[in-house]
Amino acid sequence: MPGTADTAEAHRNHPVEPRSGGPAAAPANRLDVVDVLRGFALMALFLVHVIESYELFWAVEKPGRITDVVFALFMGKSFSLLALCFGFSFFILMDRAAKRGQDFTARFAWRLLLLEGIGFLHALIYRGDIMQTLAAIGFLLLFFNRIRSNAVLLGGAVFCLIGPSLIVQMVAGALGVGWANAPAQSSVDPGMPVYLGGDLWQVLRVNLWAGQQSKYWFFLEYGRMVQILGLYLLGLVLGRTDFFGDLAKSRAWRRPALLGALVAAVLLFVAREPLRLWFSGLGYGLGADRAFWALLNMWLDLAGTAFWALLVIALFDGPARRLVQPLAAPGRLTLTYYILQSAVFVPIFYHYGLGKYDDWDAATRLWVALFAIAVQIVAAHWWLARFQYGPIEWVWRALTYLRRDVPFRRKAPARD
Repeated sequence: MPGTADTAEAHRNHPVEPRSGGPAAAPANRLDVVDVLRGFALMALFLVHVIESYELFWAVEKPGRITDVVFALFMGKSFSLLALCFGFSFFILMDRAAKRGQDFTARFAWRLLLLEGIGFLHALIYRGDIMQTLAAIGFLLLFFNRIRSNAVLLGGAVFCLIGPSLIVQMVAGALGVGWANAPAQSSVDPGMPVYLGGDLWQVLRVNLWAGQQSKYWFFLEYGRMVQILGLYLLGLVLGRTDFFGDLAKSRAWRRPALLGALVAAVLLFVAREPLRLWFSGLGYGLGADRAFWALLNMWLDLAGTAFWALLVIALFDGPARRLVQPLAAPGRLTLTYYILQSAVFVPIFYHYGLGKYDDWDAATRLWVALFAIAVQIVAAHWWLARFQYGPIEWVWRALTYLRRDVPFRRKAPARD
């Protein structure tokens, strides 16, 4: 996921670099709270993926208490946390380079192109890949970073996060505009029959493009593109104001904000179905109804995102830090883990592999996911005791600087 190799360079005091424009020699003084937050988001996203059988749940949907709880707690929230971290990581890279007297703009654009390529390869395995989308929208950060006013950026973030594209769709649908009342393009999914019954070659072939179409339509029709930009801008502002670097400054307001986010999330969760029925009764049409429902769910996801972010930060910034500190290690291997999770579990669920999407009940999927999360946390600590980066993070970093001398193994401590 974006932000991993970004912050493998970031969140540190940079030592003297071996050559101009080259990568720093070794990590130092990382912001562990960001790694913890990213690790939490990655593990939560993985839990959602396993519970939904890497999307196949939606073809043979069997609602139940476990799926309902996991989806309500983490679906949409974990993804949003990762987008927030991406915006913050962008600030770190640009800011550190500026302090070294360098302009990182071209290099960051190159990093995004590399991420597009990595995401393309990953999407052949799992069409739900989000790296390509995050990378594409990331180019807009190069423009917004030129705006020096944090108030303007924060205003832009708020504007994006209230769901302007969905509000336009809702109004257009209520006015009877044709495009707004047409059936949702994202509901047409030519990939699903292949995932349920095709072989590996058929899956790879459909994921080249046809299987991706419903995903991109979903991002457009349900306001996800604009939401990502808003989270990017919010992450950028948090970086500029040193939110993560000095948590003491925010302690006075974070507790009431945490409570407020929890109340907002609970109220939206309880009220969204009555609100949907009320709005549908107004008779504005299916297009307006669909946009209104999507808007409610977006606000619910954002309230949940704020709650989880503030809760994880509160735990980190208090005596309970040991409960969340283990998540820092997988948070530093996010890109490698995100791809490895798909490489392992997509064949477990898809027809060309073990085909367990319809064999494992929700309880089995939950226990498998929790066990896999524990294994990933332990493995991440083992790996980082020996290596400075995850393997894919290292490749991304080396290609970013077009150099092979980026340090990979950790040096053994000197003995007296």
